Amino acid sequence: MIFPIFIFSLLLSSSYALTQDFCVGDLSLPDAPCGFPCKKVAKVNENDFVYSGLGKAGNTTNIIKAAVTPAFVSQFPGLNGLGISIARLDLAVDGVIPMHTHPAGSEVLVVVEGTICAGFISSANTVYFKTLNKGDIMVFPEGLLHFQINSGTTPALAFVSFSSHNPGLQILDFALFANDLPSELVEKTTFLDDVQVKKLKKVLGGTG
Repeated sequence: MIFPIFIFSLLLSSSYALTQDFCVGDLSLPDAPCGFPCKKVAKVNENDFVYSGLGKAGNTTNIIKAAVTPAFVSQFPGLNGLGISIARLDLAVDGVIPMHTHPAGSEVLVVVEGTICAGFISSANTVYFKTLNKGDIMVFPEGLLHFQINSGTTPALAFVSFSSHNPGLQILDFALFANDLPSELVEKTTFLDDVQVKKLKKVLGGTG
């Protein structure tokens, strides 16, 4: 598990400045833009700084043949206020993480097993993509659309680290086709025809 530890070290320099040693999130209280309120120090123990949820492969028997297992502040309250988080990415053969964005954090990906084609699109619509092999690392700047595809013949495993304890997530396909945005508005803004839009809405569970 050396790769996730390495990624964490890369992002430490961007962590939020703390006026105390740590601020373990009290998940029983409401979240705020700066994070959760601090758990009382007297109630903090070593388990608050350990998370064991990334050792098991995620379930890839779904439409995208992929699974993302997060260790964000909501799963790992010891991250609260530190400006870092991590997730496990499992991709079955032909698996894909569709075009998406993290509005609150940059991302670093390291391939642990398999082959992954990954890339992002800049605000100038320039595309940067590369086929990554075991040990390769790629960075995705904050807020930019990006994707990952298993381009190999075996399952792929990667770990991704973020410059935020809660980087956020918006998947483009779901934003367009998995809600009740009227089809005619989707058609006008995407230049897709009615048949295509309704087909995608049906696949992703959208209405309208």
